[in-house]
Amino acid sequence: MEERFFEVAHLADRGVLYLLLVLSVVSLGLIVERFLFLNRLSQSAKRFQNDVQDLLAHADFKSLLDLKAKSGALEARAVDLGIQTIRDSSGKGIRESFDTFILLEKPKLERSLGFLATVGANAPYIGLFGTVLGIMKAFRDLGAGSEAGQGAVMAGISGALIATAAGLMVAIPAVLAFNYFQKQVRQIVSGIEATRELSVIVNERGGASGG
Repeated sequence: MEERFFEVAHLADRGVLYLLLVLSVVSLGLIVERFLFLNRLSQSAKRFQNDVQDLLAHADFKSLLDLKAKSGALEARAVDLGIQTIRDSSGKGIRESFDTFILLEKPKLERSLGFLATVGANAPYIGLFGTVLGIMKAFRDLGAGSEAGQGAVMAGISGALIATAAGLMVAIPAVLAFNYFQKQVRQIVSGIEATRELSVIVNERGGASGG
């Protein structure tokens, strides 16, 4: 039974490194994809926010529609929904329409972030598991034959520590990327919320003027 356990442990020791390699490749791909996606949205949002404030302040909905058609920002789509609400229900429910839009779009912004968070939290433990298995194997080899002596044990332990280092190398970029992308998502959502509040104010002023 003990022999069987160590055979499995030896295979698992190798398997941990392959697993960390796969996680590293997948994480890197997701980081690149999220960076390009969120960075594009952030840049579009900044350009749209700079242009939309004056148009909303003057209730220039015609120019706003033209701007919306040219922009790929999420705020543009949210404003489109708000304008439709103003037209269809005289501005009632505009805040709710923006909130619904945020609820629908936020999961798309946060896609893959859960995976990065999981990798960042657990990769060090996976690496540590591989290290423990490697150390077990090193001491077992020492007990099986004393010819190699201390050198064999130290070589086995140093090899086992590679798994811990690999786990940290996978986890650190995942954690950094997760935190960075979370900040970007918050900024994008804050931009939509700011546009929502400005739209509500403009609509209320328009209603007061019309009254």
